[in-house]
Amino acid sequence: MISRLALTDFRNHEDTAIAPGAGFVMLSGNNGAGKTNMLEAVSLFSPGRGMRRAPLREMARQGGPGNFSIAASLGDGVTLGTGTLPATPDRRQLRINGAAAPVSQLGEWLSVLWLTPAMDRLFTDSAGGRRRFLDRLVLALEPSHARHASRYEAAMRARNKLLAEPQAPDPQWLAALEAGMAEHGEALAEARAHSVAQLNEAIAAMPEGDFPRASLALDGWSGGDLARALQEGRGRDARAGRALAGPHRQDLLVTHIAKQQPAALGSTGEQKALLLGLVLAHADVVAERRGSPPILLLDEVAAHLDPGRRAALYARLEGRGQTWMTATEGALFEGLSGSHYRLDGGTVVTN
Repeated sequence: MISRLALTDFRNHEDTAIAPGAGFVMLSGNNGAGKTNMLEAVSLFSPGRGMRRAPLREMARQGGPGNFSIAASLGDGVTLGTGTLPATPDRRQLRINGAAAPVSQLGEWLSVLWLTPAMDRLFTDSAGGRRRFLDRLVLALEPSHARHASRYEAAMRARNKLLAEPQAPDPQWLAALEAGMAEHGEALAEARAHSVAQLNEAIAAMPEGDFPRASLALDGWSGGDLARALQEGRGRDARAGRALAGPHRQDLLVTHIAKQQPAALGSTGEQKALLLGLVLAHADVVAERRGSPPILLLDEVAAHLDPGRRAALYARLEGRGQTWMTATEGALFEGLSGSHYRLDGGTVVTN
């Protein structure tokens, strides 16, 4: 868990620090108070661009020095620090116990998963949105997934650039890039398939209740000799301006088990409940695999649930580890024990 969180010049937080305990961390306040900004800060202690996927320079406080820093102390005595420098506002720095480290190492220390109101459209969103969601689930189980993803994407970008040049590209350089895509792409696909299988097992073991069960499947690229497929598709990919084969073309298919229909066809409430059930099942898998549950960031989740389902969610989350939640009304957290902070204008006014 995170035992201390400090934000400096991050979003609308000039200088904010809290010391939450285990269990529920509840953040309440009016719109614009800085609640979601706090969740976003925690999400940056995982590889990637955080829960908003915003450019780094947009995270720096308006009217501030142009950079930001976020520091966290973990319950086991580890300290993490991330942020930007004034000279490099678009490059994120990371320090673990004071020593510089690559951002990809964050997955070895924390597993963080989030749900935001924008994700309510996940099942009707683009394949890319579902793929990013799946990779976040995989990353919590396989910390090396971030390294394979970044190297795969770097090789793919370099290959696309070569294929776009007017002169004939060096075939040996192309072959080397394609070999790199094949190596890391195979690891990506394998980790995704393994995680989907584990999640299906966990969901099948869940009791029927307030959250409907879903079945998951991967669609699109299904494996094979990727290096050869890329080599044979060079002309096609050059015309398309992108690689048309590989795990970056996969999609996550989600089916409502009880209704035997795609999740995208369900009502808004059904889709929300399916998503919550999936996240809860994933938290169980992470706890079993890693020995500790993931940190959950649930932005405005309570406001979109009826009282019965809200109570069921709180009951399922009780004792699972640290869960950060936001709400405009503190009354939505009534009956919960934990750390409760009320924010106003990027400042903690009560706790």
